[in-house]
Amino acid sequence: MNISTKHLRKQYLKEIALNDLTLEFNGEKIVGLLGKNGAGKTTLMRILAGHFQQTAGTITVNGKSPFNNYEVTKDICFIMESNNFNEKFRVKDILAVSAKFYPNWDHAYAEKLVDLFQLKRKHKVKNLSKGMYSALGIIIGLASHAPLTIFDEPYIGLDASYRSLFYDLLLESYQQHPRMIILSTHLIDEVSKLFEEIVILQNGQLMLHEKSDDLERKHLVLTGNAEEIDRVTKNRQVIYESTMLGQKMVVLYGEEMTDVGTLKVSRASLQELFVYLTKEEVRLHA
Repeated sequence: MNISTKHLRKQYLKEIALNDLTLEFNGEKIVGLLGKNGAGKTTLMRILAGHFQQTAGTITVNGKSPFNNYEVTKDICFIMESNNFNEKFRVKDILAVSAKFYPNWDHAYAEKLVDLFQLKRKHKVKNLSKGMYSALGIIIGLASHAPLTIFDEPYIGLDASYRSLFYDLLLESYQQHPRMIILSTHLIDEVSKLFEEIVILQNGQLMLHEKSDDLERKHLVLTGNAEEIDRVTKNRQVIYESTMLGQKMVVLYGEEMTDVGTLKVSRASLQELFVYLTKEEVRLHA
């Protein structure tokens, strides 16, 4: 699987949702697509799924444009936070339609998931709770076995136990049927261990695209005496700092450190690092 965007731009009237976005994914992996609300994540995923065209630039899936192209979109399953299904359909109808659309549909697996999430096959979509609606989307996404499977905040309304079930099923499905999976989420720490690559968008532009292991290696959290912190971090790329009672904590990005004196060295969680990186005043440099 190859996904490529070059100078991608999407504008709605005066609002620019994506601006000069160039990135590339290759192979079979689970990618975390992160960003604050309004960063352009959903717009990117909808263009990728062929829902509408970009304003400028190019986007291709295995070398072909996804817009109005069934040969491409039949291999893409995009599960959004809402508006995935006709509200008049019953759960069993959604399963039947999905079986006809997705070439790799796994009927037996879908039925198993319906039982795991305790869905009623005769219930209409409009009568499902938010959690059960999310469960239906998860079932379709997993059972599609689509070479490109995209989840945009797929767990709205699910309690912690069902979210945990989803993460376990996602990993299991990926291991048994390797493919490209893109997952956009705000519950970063719950799924961070699943991500092989991380993409962070900010204000419609690419802030960061790194392998998860590299992202962990590229940052440091230093804690200790404020004066010593200031000494060892002078002219370094500090993306966050806080001071309390003479003790200071700083987060460095893209810096190699050999002399840290008596300072405590640690790592931030992906959720914490995301918060530090996406503060408006942060500007990464090479």
